[in-house]
Amino acid sequence: MSQPATPTPSPTPTPTPTVTLTVASGRLDRTAYVFEERTTSVLGRSRECSPRLPDDEHHRTVSRHHCLLDINPPAIRVRDFGSLNGTYVNGRKIGQRAKDETPEEAAAQTHPEHDLTDGDEIRIGDTVLRVDIHAGDTVSRARCAKCAREVGHEVAGRPGDYLCAACQAQPAAMLRMLLDMARSGDSGHPEHSGHSQLDAIAGYTLLQELGRGGMGVVHLARHESSGKRVALKVMLPRVATRPEARERFLREVALTKALRHPNIAALEGSGFRGGVFFFTTEYCDGGGLDTLLRRSGGRLPVPEAVRLTRQALAGLAHAHSQGVVHRDLSPSNILLHKSADGSLTAKISDFGLAKAFDRAGLSGLTRTGEAAGKPWFMLARQVINFKDSRPGGDVWALAACLYTMLTGAHPRNFPRGEDPWRIVLESPAVPVRDRDPSVPRPLADVIDRALREKPDFGFPTAPELEQALQAAMPT
Repeated sequence: MSQPATPTPSPTPTPTPTVTLTVASGRLDRTAYVFEERTTSVLGRSRECSPRLPDDEHHRTVSRHHCLLDINPPAIRVRDFGSLNGTYVNGRKIGQRAKDETPEEAAAQTHPEHDLTDGDEIRIGDTVLRVDIHAGDTVSRARCAKCAREVGHEVAGRPGDYLCAACQAQPAAMLRMLLDMARSGDSGHPEHSGHSQLDAIAGYTLLQELGRGGMGVVHLARHESSGKRVALKVMLPRVATRPEARERFLREVALTKALRHPNIAALEGSGFRGGVFFFTTEYCDGGGLDTLLRRSGGRLPVPEAVRLTRQALAGLAHAHSQGVVHRDLSPSNILLHKSADGSLTAKISDFGLAKAFDRAGLSGLTRTGEAAGKPWFMLARQVINFKDSRPGGDVWALAACLYTMLTGAHPRNFPRGEDPWRIVLESPAVPVRDRDPSVPRPLADVIDRALREKPDFGFPTAPELEQALQAAMPT
């Protein structure tokens, strides 16, 4: 009698890195907070904080927004906001304002950040949270996808394609390497729906660098046979690119590629190879709105500023109707197409790319320190809720861009040296006519309403703001 076949065991799933905050002392709304994805968390007594600290006699010196946790499992970092009583890690104070300092004076000081490890304890008032880190896979040996240098210690718990720090510092060299590979016919093996192929950039020659930032570089490129010019961009992950993170990011990229509108800079091609994401997008020869503002002394005439804003709102309305939210709108990603008569047309670029990259955990820890940049056009709710992606946030950010076009200033005051994240959390927009009384009052009323964040957005949708601008400044 034949024996039944032995079933083939299912593959063991790859453990997912997690960070858990366990309540070791104190009474919160739960005993543990588990984080499996890239996020941020603001701790304090404010109702919007999570974890929220009790508003009782044991936490009177805990600030409304006390400290910020920057989490990208298995990594976690804490930053004090210059609180009255400080934040403690393993009994050591990492931030506190002096008794004679106001919150504003304290914010002008540099308050320490602290990278946390498994078993560390954070104390705020009488509440103690223990940090428990599960690193997932342990990678003892890994090599840079470009230079093959061993980088295992840098990617523990993060198997996947990775670039060492030296190669990350040379994004243009990475781009040239990819173009050489594409030119030689090495388009890579199709995997995960073919996203690793270099077909998207085959046949292009670099002409000049257009810009660079913390995550990559953008070049003007020309196709060798058609002569078509595009903006060719590479984005370099700061951590090893796990397959699931890569696919999560590329799924969001696919949504952006489907957007076609006169006021959106089209994303034409994309791919991934050797630890690098690359994209070809419509080239706008008028540059960015930020460049135009610098050339114009920081401001634009009212009719021109309103016209460009209404065009950008049309692009936003189309994207939102397709379920795509930008989440990172600023003058640098409002591009300008120059017509034959010299007129400029606004086109929104990089729809959702930076935020999707960050949400996939590919940018490392970015919400604190120098890597965070300056959140001039960020909403408070985006600091509180990392995943907030309501269309109203884009509308708010575009109204902030209009504010800057008219006044040459940002909606909030960001004094030199102050913690910009605390400013975003606690400072409302300055009324636009306080910046410049010459702004027409009907227009100012619309802008001030548009920059309202609580209890809800002044204009939740792009068409609502566009209609209000048309009524305030009829052409």
